[in-house]
Amino acid sequence: MVAMGFMQSIKVCLSKYVVFSGRATRSEYWWFVLFVVLSSIVLAVLDQTIFGTNPDTGESANVLNSGFQLAVFLPMLAVGWRRLHDTGRPGWYLLLPLALGLATMIALLSGVAVFSALESGVDDPEALRGPAAFLGLTGMIVVWGLQLVLSIMMIWWLTRPSQEGDNAYGPPAV
Repeated sequence: MVAMGFMQSIKVCLSKYVVFSGRATRSEYWWFVLFVVLSSIVLAVLDQTIFGTNPDTGESANVLNSGFQLAVFLPMLAVGWRRLHDTGRPGWYLLLPLALGLATMIALLSGVAVFSALESGVDDPEALRGPAAFLGLTGMIVVWGLQLVLSIMMIWWLTRPSQEGDNAYGPPAV
């Protein structure tokens, strides 16, 4: 297996825009990640230069960078999926941090709704604010820890060497 170069990685990843089957080498994945990061930095600078900043918020319009991020979302997901396949893991593992984020949002919104409903049914709603804050803070600490562990695991998996020979996801990437 020969390591893929920067330009070749970009070409392969963009030509396999939504290909989630097969395998991707470490060099294919990480060169494409570098391309996305560098392009995002350049586009952020261009956004700042071309569109300036909002005087009220101090933020720049993110027109070019947002469009680029939207355009490379599927290729990044696909190459990460294939990269996990190359290490012998299912590609859907890449969705675990996203799933945790969605579950956290649902839990937070449900908690707010439950405590709002409870507040209307008690004589002293202030008495519920302490437990609500404690549960919210504890939940956020737990989720933060889980997200940290998932992020470290994901980086670990994406940096692992390719499995030798064929695996459940096909022959080694070339």
